[in-house]
Amino acid sequence: MATTTQTAMVGQPAPDFDMASTKNVEKLNENVRLSDYRGRWLVMVFYPLDFTFVCPTELTTFSDRYDDFEAIGADVIGISTDSVFSHRAWLQTPRDKGGVEGLRYPLASDQTREVSRAYGVLIENQGIALRGLFVIDPEGILRYAVVHDLNVGRSAEETLRVIQALQTGGLCQAEWKPGQKTLSAGA
Repeated sequence: MATTTQTAMVGQPAPDFDMASTKNVEKLNENVRLSDYRGRWLVMVFYPLDFTFVCPTELTTFSDRYDDFEAIGADVIGISTDSVFSHRAWLQTPRDKGGVEGLRYPLASDQTREVSRAYGVLIENQGIALRGLFVIDPEGILRYAVVHDLNVGRSAEETLRVIQALQTGGLCQAEWKPGQKTLSAGA
C-alpha cells in the first residue's frame, strides 16, 4: 500500500510505499518500503503483468545487469499489480517458458494500485501499470522518470548511464558516457 497521497515529480521526494514482495520468495512475508533503500540509488521498474511477452525480457535484462547496478550503489525493484503469489509462480517458471527464474531482485505487488497511481503509471480502466521507470537517489529524491506504452521495453544500459550521469553532479551532454568529462557551466 502507498503510505501517502503524494504524486511523483522529478526533483521532489519520491512517494513513499510499503508493498508485499518476493524478498522472501518462500514465505512471501517481507515487504519492500522506500525507507529500505535509504542511502542507495533505487530503480523502480513498473510493468503491466506477469506471464506476458515484453515484461520478462525487461526484467531479466535488468537482472542480468544487476552486478552493474550494485557496482554503482543501486538496487532494483520490479512492480506490477499482480499478487505476490503470481510473482512467485512467475519466478519459478524457467526463462525458456516465459518465466523470470533466477531474477536477482524482488518483485513487489501493488494490488491496491495506490503506488502505480502515485507514480502516474496506472491505466485506471485496466487496473495495470504502464511501463514506468523511476530512479530515486540515496536521499529519497526522484531524479529520473520515463513512462511509455505497453509494447516497448526499457533499457538497462540507458538506466545505468543515467544513474552514472546523475552521480557526477555535473552537466552531462547528450550521449554522455561514463568516463567522459562533464560540461562546465560557462561553456
